Amino acid sequence: MGLLVDGIWSDQWYDTKNSAGSFERSEAKFRNWITVDGKGGFKAESGRYHLYVSLACPWAHRTLIFRQLKGLADHISVDVVHPDMLGEGWTFETDGGAAQGDSLYGSLFVREIYQRAQPDVTTRVTVPILWDKQTGTIVSNESSEIIRMFNSAFDGITGNTLDFWPDHMRGNIEMVNSRIYSTFNNGVYRCGFATTQAAYDDAVAALFETMDWLEALLSMKRYLMGDQITEADWRLVTTLFRFDPVYHLHFKTNRNRLVDMPNLWAYTRELYQWPGVAQTVDFGHIVRHYHYSHDTINPNRIIPVNPVIDWLEPHGRG
Repeated sequence: MGLLVDGIWSDQWYDTKNSAGSFERSEAKFRNWITVDGKGGFKAESGRYHLYVSLACPWAHRTLIFRQLKGLADHISVDVVHPDMLGEGWTFETDGGAAQGDSLYGSLFVREIYQRAQPDVTTRVTVPILWDKQTGTIVSNESSEIIRMFNSAFDGITGNTLDFWPDHMRGNIEMVNSRIYSTFNNGVYRCGFATTQAAYDDAVAALFETMDWLEALLSMKRYLMGDQITEADWRLVTTLFRFDPVYHLHFKTNRNRLVDMPNLWAYTRELYQWPGVAQTVDFGHIVRHYHYSHDTINPNRIIPVNPVIDWLEPHGRG
């Protein structure tokens, strides 16, 4: 378990382990919505909202990608936490690079942002956080809902009408999202944080069954839904970006590397090379965070030599 700090579990990854030694992730607690008309209390307005993210976190990474894809960089500001997450949880220590502290309040710890929104909060301290500067509270800490707000709520402000959640595809997108989340996005954590052989065996079998399914699917389709890229692709790819640099070794998902799966590898390179996406990826933060922060997996905090990966290699996908 994470350290209880002021009533808040500070360790993002150690949600629950059940009696079988399996990792279980708890749900986000702040679930408000930004809308065009603001009827729910949060109106889409330029400059009103702020993101707190970790560049290492795949869930936060989704929101950064949508911020780029939807032309929101000039409308929604961002602060990046330090990659090390130790006993105090996520912090606003600076690293001389992307982590420049909390520009709004000068906070030391991310838990202080939660406490601003709700002084007696007892939820886990996680990122991303979508913050409302006008009312001084958290709109949402659920990445899957933040990206849907970004997908459409600000279109009238940006003029960007790209739609990654189209009405006629939502049922199929939800089915694919559900499988990928359970067995792959969260599946890598179920492998890495398993504390029994049986729990690990179950998790890793499901993970590679899904990777094999994706490899076969992408031999026939350009994207998960066909010719049109959707949120399902962007939800998947943040885990793919981290697979060979971190998960293959650190989380023992080592039956195959991503680069051993030609369709998935070409697909991942294509999405990496999508305009604006590469600038949201920070492999330094990714590698540092996982290996340095998870002392139950890497107690000596040794940062390994990583493979040299050519993300700009032509993907050949038309």
